[in-house]
Amino acid sequence: MAKVKYYYDSDTLSYRKIELRKRDKFKKSIVFLLASALLGSLMVFIMYQFVESPKQKVLNRELENIKLHYGLLNKKMQQTQEVLEDIQRRDNDVYRVYFEANPIPDEQRKAGFGGVNRYKSLEGFDNSEMIIDATKNLDILSKQLYVQSKSLDEIIELAIDKEKMLASIPAIQPVSKEDLTRMASGYGWRSDPFTKARKMHKGMDFTSPKGTPIYATGNGKVIRADNRSSGFGKHIRIDHGFGYVTLYAHLSKYNVKKGKKVKRGDLIGYVGSTGRSQAPHLHYEVRYFGNAINPINFYYGDLSPEEFKEMLIMASQEGQSLD
Repeated sequence: MAKVKYYYDSDTLSYRKIELRKRDKFKKSIVFLLASALLGSLMVFIMYQFVESPKQKVLNRELENIKLHYGLLNKKMQQTQEVLEDIQRRDNDVYRVYFEANPIPDEQRKAGFGGVNRYKSLEGFDNSEMIIDATKNLDILSKQLYVQSKSLDEIIELAIDKEKMLASIPAIQPVSKEDLTRMASGYGWRSDPFTKARKMHKGMDFTSPKGTPIYATGNGKVIRADNRSSGFGKHIRIDHGFGYVTLYAHLSKYNVKKGKKVKRGDLIGYVGSTGRSQAPHLHYEVRYFGNAINPINFYYGDLSPEEFKEMLIMASQEGQSLD
């Protein structure tokens, strides 16, 4: 039963019953409801701040797990960075030195990212700094891996070229040691057999019987096989690439034609005495970018140190050449 409230009327000197109008009752109801809602919201806020719900507990555990994995990820990226730096050092100090390539400067390997803020979309969160740092490190690591990958691609190409070059550069005697009578004349100033005047002898003369096999001293392509060069008679020229050309003169006959691709050790012709020659022999030259160089430096493929030393002594003797 609702309580009845009274007030004292000083005019009648009596207590009178308080009669609430409907509007007053409505106001009181509104105030009560607002107060209740405010109190309820306050209770919910307090509960949210200081008491974890089951769902909140799950979310907090997941957040801590993510933080742990981000820490492990950063540690793995640091370890990967250390391995990559070791590869970069070997790339610059070993591989690129061996293949005579310029080292890649650190400025190029570790260049940053310019322009607009790449990480703006990651800002504004509770753990933005952690996420941005991890993303930056991953981006830098990815760029360095890309630069290193391109460098290794270049090293592979250089290795292929190096292998091709080693197979192409003249490296053996053009006449087999078993078929060689003697090394008649070396590279340098010699007496001309016809004029007796001192003349620069731009190759080496190998004395052998007519018909002795002659071999290509390196991989290459036959660019001449004719007798249209003054003094050389029947001769062959092989372009080995990389600036090297070898010349084989005074042949009796050919075993190849112009345009033929040959490999080191292939039979290309036979010893003779055609052209300006005094006796059967092979005149052999090595040219580098058009300039004749001493062929004795290109026999490392089939001479022992003792044999090379003996040939060096014979080649250095000044006498008369055979052509």
